[in-house]
Amino acid sequence: MPRLTALTNAAATDKARTLLDAVQQKLGMTPNLMRTMAHSPAVLESYLQFSGLLKQGALTDQHREQVSLTVAEANECDYCLAAHSTLGKMAGLSPEQIRDSRAGVDSDPQSAALLKFSRTIVHKRGQVSDEDLQEVRDAGFSDEQVAEIAANVALNIFTNYFNNIAQTEVDFPKVEPLCAGNACSH
Repeated sequence: MPRLTALTNAAATDKARTLLDAVQQKLGMTPNLMRTMAHSPAVLESYLQFSGLLKQGALTDQHREQVSLTVAEANECDYCLAAHSTLGKMAGLSPEQIRDSRAGVDSDPQSAALLKFSRTIVHKRGQVSDEDLQEVRDAGFSDEQVAEIAANVALNIFTNYFNNIAQTEVDFPKVEPLCAGNACSH
């Protein structure tokens, strides 16, 4: 049961309604995440601008979705796991890549380094070591891309925490847990 409700357009303020209408026009749907953020037009607009600008950055769509999946799994965000499993598929990730990204691994060395670094940022709360940073650089990531990895992790921590607090109703196909009970290693 959601703790913050997803607003209808009629219940939203004029500013939030304008933002929600733009999302609907662009995506053909308005995800519950954004409808729930609409309680604060400042939050919704900040999210839309931050995520929109990062899409124009140096990281590929696939790498951004892999980061999102890794971070969502680390933060146990069911909403983001469902959303980014769908978005990851749309970005060209295979079901195996989606599963592996959730676990923070990949058979491609560059993607594996990206996911390891993203998980390290989450688990060390940004206090990465020189060695952690060098490892992702050695995998071929530029300083521009490292900056964007950090920004994408931060954006996803925000949405994960927001959804975990709000208990946003999942409006994407739900995903199965990676492991059962206490058998998880994340």
